[in-house]
Amino acid sequence: MNPHLQGETHAIPPRVLIVAGSDPSGGAGLQADVRTVTALGGYPMTAVTAITVQDTCRVEAVDPLPGELVERQMRACLEDVGADVIKLGMLATADIVRAVIQVGGDYPAIPIVADPVLAGTGGGTLLDGAGRDLFLSGLLPRLTLLTPNLPEAGILTGLDVDSPEATLRAAEVLGSSGASVLITGGHRPGEEIVDLLLTGSVTHRFAAPRLPLPDRGGREVGCRGTGCILTSAIAVGVAEKLQLVAAIVRARAFLRVGLAASLPLGAGQRLMTMVATPRREGFLGDGG
Repeated sequence: MNPHLQGETHAIPPRVLIVAGSDPSGGAGLQADVRTVTALGGYPMTAVTAITVQDTCRVEAVDPLPGELVERQMRACLEDVGADVIKLGMLATADIVRAVIQVGGDYPAIPIVADPVLAGTGGGTLLDGAGRDLFLSGLLPRLTLLTPNLPEAGILTGLDVDSPEATLRAAEVLGSSGASVLITGGHRPGEEIVDLLLTGSVTHRFAAPRLPLPDRGGREVGCRGTGCILTSAIAVGVAEKLQLVAAIVRARAFLRVGLAASLPLGAGQRLMTMVATPRREGFLGDGG
């Protein structure tokens, strides 16, 4: 515990340092991360990696910040408030990946949970090739958990993840770094969504029926920010020192409630409003 907090009577919330890009629509990126961490009782801090222009339909522009500025933001938070977990989202460039590697190396006791944001839903590259190579060689071995979706797992491994067997193989390739790997299966067609966790040599599968997520006109479009929100929710559990499987189970339940309550506020993908209170839904363990 922070010695300056001794004698305080209020419970100390799990501290989550979020390193990600800004999404002005609020559906993904830092904005979704902050709302998720707050909803689950955590204290969010942020290091902005990029300013973007995007909405529920497309990514129009990405303006990455210098890696040195991202590093300074991270250190400002860690040296003052501290963190129980670092959550990574869009890193954009090799310069930023390098900065995160440097900071992560200086704080080896803090777990890092990463959503490898490689491309926007409506198009646009969100991590360049050099950044992806450095992510795999320098950052992946430092991670506690990596949470790619199926397309991201395919890009990171060069494998065609077109079957459950191929998905497991991709998890094994990524997990050979020492990180646990959760590959989310929402991009695979079917009535059921199956996520695959590989931690060490142990596999877990999490399945749930697919929810209908139509736009204003009834066309199935899905929901923005699902990877950001799921990973941030898991990060809160990691910060609370939950077992990884327990953190994932709670995060998936939180995401499912958010998806069921999502709305077609824009012309494209649905948005999660997070109006459901986690305590009322039992996510924080009291059920009341």
